[in-house]
Amino acid sequence: MGDRRMLKKLSQALWNYHSLLLIILTPLLLLPLPLVIGTKEAQCGFVLLLMAIYWITEVIPLSMTAMLPAILFPLCGIMSSSSVAKEYFNNFHFLLVGVICLATSIEKWGLHRRVALRPVTLVGVNPAWLLLGFMSGCAFLSMWVQNTSAVTMVMPIVDAVLKQILKANEEGYSGEDNPTLELDEINNCTAKNKETLSDSTQPDVPRETFTSVQIPAESQPAADEAAENVPTASHRDTGCRQGRMLCKAMCIGIAYSSNIGGITTLPGTSPNLIFAEHLNRVYPDCNSINFGNWLLLCLPISVIMLLLTWFWLYWLFIGSDFKFLWQCRGEQSERERAVKKVLEDEYKKLGAISSQEIFTGVVFVVMILLWLTRSPGFIPGWGSLFPHKSNYITDATVALVLGVLLFFVPAHGPSRKYESMISWKEFQASMPWQVALLVGGGFALAKGAEESGLSLWVARLMTPLGDLPVLATVTIACLIVTTLTEVTSNAATITIFLPILSPLAEAIHVNPLYILIPATLCTSFSFLLPVSNPPNAVVYAYGHITIMDMVKAGLGVNMIGVLALLLAIATWGIPLFSLDTYPEWAPTFNSTTP
Repeated sequence: MGDRRMLKKLSQALWNYHSLLLIILTPLLLLPLPLVIGTKEAQCGFVLLLMAIYWITEVIPLSMTAMLPAILFPLCGIMSSSSVAKEYFNNFHFLLVGVICLATSIEKWGLHRRVALRPVTLVGVNPAWLLLGFMSGCAFLSMWVQNTSAVTMVMPIVDAVLKQILKANEEGYSGEDNPTLELDEINNCTAKNKETLSDSTQPDVPRETFTSVQIPAESQPAADEAAENVPTASHRDTGCRQGRMLCKAMCIGIAYSSNIGGITTLPGTSPNLIFAEHLNRVYPDCNSINFGNWLLLCLPISVIMLLLTWFWLYWLFIGSDFKFLWQCRGEQSERERAVKKVLEDEYKKLGAISSQEIFTGVVFVVMILLWLTRSPGFIPGWGSLFPHKSNYITDATVALVLGVLLFFVPAHGPSRKYESMISWKEFQASMPWQVALLVGGGFALAKGAEESGLSLWVARLMTPLGDLPVLATVTIACLIVTTLTEVTSNAATITIFLPILSPLAEAIHVNPLYILIPATLCTSFSFLLPVSNPPNAVVYAYGHITIMDMVKAGLGVNMIGVLALLLAIATWGIPLFSLDTYPEWAPTFNSTTP
């Protein structure tokens, strides 16, 4: 008995310290690489594997794992300390700073609420259209701000709308006029949802107040008629279940649409920016990727994914009746009018658009137009106005100019005390410093792989893959990346794979963009688990969904994403980036090189 108790205590202690054990044992198990083999490639491989394991398991913070090249590369003689340090801050970080300045202003002055609510007030209150409206608004926001920011901006609005719909049901609607929005609640159903609809489940979301819907008292004849049509217990149970299903679909739809929208633009998500900077550093002569042609490639992918994901979530959680797609809208039921009033009241509470919102919107539009017209490719852009310095100006230059502008433009007129549009404190609270350090560590790792010869060694090892059709190689890479990104942060995943896939493309003599672009986009297809990415975790914290709900929905969306991506790469992606030819800017790989 005593031995069993001792064994239980020991196992408990080991579990409590399993993270520390993994931190210590991982480098010990990998030590034969630098000690026994001893080559520069093996030493860099030791650093790469150690960082990959720490990034996947997250036993220490991701940003601290990114610091390992600054420690280990000088000790291994791969790169000097000063050379490694240069890799940690570059053009990517300036672009990120400019974009976050704009995102801070959008959130501070409430422009995000206007953008999120407007599509919903236009599409109507049928559950399907309501779901599409919120997904579209969130996807549009995530095109320009970080995905997590988009979700945290939209979810309080979504949760408030769900509460108001359920509250309207509790105050007297039977739902007979609109069976597809059957959200009638009786006491036991309300008790089931009480926890998930309480503010206590949202520790990270600011508490907001919303106007409730007041139901006018019915006349005596109408009340008698309603009493005759009281729903049975089975109808009420159905309404209760449909209410929960609508909550699940809405929450998962918001998380997924943020990832889908994020892939549309280069600054939309961190992996896109990491890919663009990797391309600039490894292939400095490559001018194929800019804001405009990336948008041409990815906007159709996002639209296809968003619509198919909407169909999938509606079928999975709400129902298989798609008659609403072709049926004309008849006279609205009293329930629908009440729900519409809730949404309109929320929009009216925003008031008239403020001067701060207008200025932020103007900066937003100007930034997009300058990105699109800097170097569109088919005609000379405004960058050609600086003929001797055209290569000096990048999208980061545009973002920084407009971002700095927000720090000194007055937010109010001369009648009030001077206040800039955003302050440093507000910017600092929004800036994802962890991502900035993580990306810097990835660039340092990629540079070390190049300096040590590890990239060339990996390329030689993968040369046999050249016998496969190119699309098969791309598919394999997509599936591997999509699988790994479910358990690893998106930025860490793409940081690990870019230094590996670049030499692979060179080894099999395929345009590097043919493999790098799909791998980059697949990094954002992390739909299965709450831990897969922060947007999933945010919506899971509201308590409306379970892990199995997300897994079931995520499997379908992963398939949709990979298939839509392969369709794009195999069709309009080929002429857009000349993927069927090996570019001059990519080095010619010689497998016989000693």
